[in-house]
Formats: sequence, structure tokens, C-alpha cells
Amino acid sequence: MSGIEHPRPIRSFVTRAGRITPAQQRALAELWPRFGIEFTASPLEALAAFGRESPRTLEIGFGNGENLLALAAVDPGRDFLGIEVHRPGVGRVLLGLEARALTNVRIICHDAVEVLGEQIAPQWLQEILILFPDPWPKKRHHKRRLIQRPFAELLASRLVAGGVLRLATDWQPYAQQMLETLSAVAGLRNLAAGGAFVARPAERAPTRFERRGERLGHEVWDLAFQRT
Repeated sequence: MSGIEHPRPIRSFVTRAGRITPAQQRALAELWPRFGIEFTASPLEALAAFGRESPRTLEIGFGNGENLLALAAVDPGRDFLGIEVHRPGVGRVLLGLEARALTNVRIICHDAVEVLGEQIAPQWLQEILILFPDPWPKKRHHKRRLIQRPFAELLASRLVAGGVLRLATDWQPYAQQMLETLSAVAGLRNLAAGGAFVARPAERAPTRFERRGERLGHEVWDLAFQRT
């Protein structure tokens, strides 16, 4: 069933309400001009976005930003771009950037499918992270899953040669679909020795979704595919 193309455009999110705290609202008002990038239908330039040319990692759907902040803190020589549509999470990351005095993160608050298609140039990223995307477990909702063939091909096109796409999910049927879909994309090579799943990367900070899954006894499946 994986790899099926659906006629309806894929969106990387579903709008849901979320309470914004006063601190997050202050961050959105005061810190967004420093760390935020507005969506435009023209490719980003590294110097304009980050003020330098360095390896770049994109995290799609960073949630509350635990992993994004942790990675940026331990690797100041790399630049990080985060995409998230839910404003409380964006506000939380902005506060984290301020508290940790980080300068190597930028945020886009827009649909990732449109950002990848319009604002990220081909072969611009060294790494893409998609951690615990919504699994849409009901069969009638599978068409809403982010990892489908058209988007997988778009992801591959945005990686440099040697760049890596990393994914994780705690929903086994979705893990299998991801594996089959990505394995069918020309130009992507599975980094798993057995052609299936890889070990959990040591550098990944546990997200709230991962911690919740652990409490519920869920196994996590990690995937890593390299652009050839």
C-alpha cells in the first residue's frame, strides 16, 4: 500500500488550537524578527538567512523544539532551519534560542510541503529530519500522511549528494510504509546494513512524542537514507 500517490495535495500539518502563554506571545512579537523567516516563493540564500555558508540541517515539524535546540547547542558550526506551523511551539523555541544565546537557528512558520517546493533550492541541505510525524493510523486517513512518493522525491531533490534524510516513528505500519516509499525513490540509498531500519541516533534529544511512546511501551523505528 505504500508509495501510492494521492490526487489531493499533501499538507504537512492539520490546524489545531493551542494556548499561547504570555511569554510565548512576547517571543513571537520580539524575537521573530531576529530568528523568523517569512514564507516567500523564492529560494533562501544562506548568507541572507544565516550570515554565513555552513552545513545546513532542516527539521520538519519540530513540535516544542527539544531536539532542534539540543542539536544547535552542541553543533554551533552547523546552521539549523526549523519548520513548524503551531505558534505555541514556535514561541517556545524562540524563548529557548534567547535563553541559550543560540545564533544558528532560523524558523519558518508555514506548511513544509510549500516551503520545500518553493523556498528551498535543490541540493541546498546536508540533512533533513522528520521525527514522529502524524501517523494517521486509520486507513481512511492514510492519504494525509506526509511521507508519500511525491514528497519523498521532493525531499531527495533538496539534499546535496551525500546528504541524509532521517526519520523516526513509533507506529510500525507507518514505519514500514516509509521504508517502502523511500526505498523506491531514485537517488536515495538506505543506510541500514540490512536494508531496513537503523539504530537510534545518539545525538537525538528525546521529544515529548518519543517520551510518551516510551511510557506506553511503543517501539521506535528509525530510518536513514542518503542522497547518492
